Amino acid sequence: MGEIISGKALSKTIRAEVKTQVEALQAKHGKVPHLVVILVGEDAASESYVKAKGKACAKAGIRSTILKKEETITEDELLKIIQEFNEDPDTHGILVQLPLPKHIDENKVLLAIQKEKDVDGFHPLNVAAVHLGQEAILPATPKGILTMLKSTGVEIKGKKALVIGRSNIVGKPVSMLLLKEHATVTIAHSRTLDMKKEALEADILVAAVGRPNMVTADMVKEGAVVIDVGVNRIEVNGERKLVGDVDFESVKDKASFITPVPGGVGPMTIASLLQNTIECFTMVEKL
Repeated sequence: MGEIISGKALSKTIRAEVKTQVEALQAKHGKVPHLVVILVGEDAASESYVKAKGKACAKAGIRSTILKKEETITEDELLKIIQEFNEDPDTHGILVQLPLPKHIDENKVLLAIQKEKDVDGFHPLNVAAVHLGQEAILPATPKGILTMLKSTGVEIKGKKALVIGRSNIVGKPVSMLLLKEHATVTIAHSRTLDMKKEALEADILVAAVGRPNMVTADMVKEGAVVIDVGVNRIEVNGERKLVGDVDFESVKDKASFITPVPGGVGPMTIASLLQNTIECFTMVEKL
């Protein structure tokens, strides 16, 4: 059986490091990072994520403000709120929880957030920097994935990596991060002609497509490192169960390292967000 990469354990270490950093910032500068999270509407998953982010901030000593707005808020009203936080010197990070209601243009909203306060790493200038291999605020999930890969001690340089999924939030940025680490990267998606062939050649496989148990043992190379980003709820024997994009039970015996769901990439996303908040603090305060 492959070794489990515990995002829960790794994130605990990172959170402790962040807490120590926050205490040092408080002692030296008399203030702590302040993260503002804006939640629009009543999406249950979004509310759960935002609540978890707030709790994580509190434990790390980061000040957080959660601003809930009705789904009926106009785009202009939301953009005005973002601008107010952009201009507030005591706000170091701004996060608008996605998805947004259909009448609001997500691209406009992401562009409106000041680049230095963009804790999600979604601002076009941060995205461009990632693609150019430059220093940038990295999207939290891809950043967490890279941290997990490095924690295994497996060398990324020269390895063949397959990323299944081409989203702007995970697939594309994690591909760029793997390229920066000198992996040979292939991106697979719904139009890929022979997914199994591509997967069997991969030394590192990142599944981020949102299809439960899509990656099965016959698609995984012996000894591959498997990172499962999927979060899918399915019904098993009348009960709702959380599963990833990887069929964990069958794949775990072929992989050298594998992430579980839950307890894998999820906790690392929030831990990476805390790290990003520290980065934003140093940029906004010009430290």
